[in-house]
Amino acid sequence: ATTKHVVVNWDISHITVNRDDYNLRRAIGVNGKLPIPPVEATVGDTLELNVHNGLDRPTTIHAHGLFQTNNTHMDGPAMITQCGIPPGDSFTYHYTLEQAGSMWLHGHLAHEISDGLRAAFIIRDKPGAELYHYDKDYLLTFEDWFSTEFADRMYHTINPKEEFPPPKSYAYGLVNGVNGNITQTLNFEPGKTYRIRLVNMGDINSFQFSLPGHEMYVIEADGEYSVPYFTDGIDIGPAQRYSVLIKAHNTDAFNYYFNATMHANFISASPGLSPRVYTGKIEYSADAPYQDTRAFYEKPDFKWLNDIEMHSASGHPAMVPNRKLYLEIGNNLYNTGQHLDHINNITF
Repeated sequence: ATTKHVVVNWDISHITVNRDDYNLRRAIGVNGKLPIPPVEATVGDTLELNVHNGLDRPTTIHAHGLFQTNNTHMDGPAMITQCGIPPGDSFTYHYTLEQAGSMWLHGHLAHEISDGLRAAFIIRDKPGAELYHYDKDYLLTFEDWFSTEFADRMYHTINPKEEFPPPKSYAYGLVNGVNGNITQTLNFEPGKTYRIRLVNMGDINSFQFSLPGHEMYVIEADGEYSVPYFTDGIDIGPAQRYSVLIKAHNTDAFNYYFNATMHANFISASPGLSPRVYTGKIEYSADAPYQDTRAFYEKPDFKWLNDIEMHSASGHPAMVPNRKLYLEIGNNLYNTGQHLDHINNITF
């Protein structure tokens, strides 16, 4: 198949939105919209991402998951591979797409990612080169969304006179850019096989995904194909991406709910605040009832994904290390009265 030159234009600016169905707030959008539409291309294509910075501060864009072989100057981390794009200026990113998988694009300066500057980036195999067969491809993106901007939350978080976590740090969960309980329905047809891409574009929260009443096989982790791995549920940390294959039932007698529970282990459980449970619909027939699957979560052999058990589909052996690095990661109380994380006693 002929490769393409894909051009995407992003005009980044502040907008006012209500994404969680509760809070109207200032956020960062692209072309006046939020959520930002997914960027899609095919292996072999070149992607030209034209970014205009309409914010009042610098910005950069990182293509999360791309290897960027011989292209590190396009990687995006501010003050590491490039200077920030000044307000009112533009910058063009060029990517040669050599790998298939579920990636994402996000801001990489001043935590603009947390205020909305993030979008799924799907690179498909060339036609006929797919490793696994499926009839349809669905995308589910997960985000934690806060009622205030990141800068405000940071002030309250590092202020030694305030409790941690501050009340405003409890987020709402978004699925495909909207409140997780009102996200789009996924339509299944009996006997067909579906690939569902799961992309956590969140800030600090993980999402536990499961689809009761169906067998689920993981076939991709962070942009790399894997040997099919059976699981009942996947705990998806921030920035992680998985794809699962699900074979639809041979009957449309029942519809089902998928579950996406947002949680953070370092935030104390609080009823109604953390964790938050979201459900979406898998519809076989508009006239069918929804199956009661509560017993699914109570079965003693419920299997969560353990990614250390997974194997790469490429069959390449693990690389043999020839160097050791020692990192001490911790959190200490400093003389400022603040609890700060550190790596080798250097705070970030």
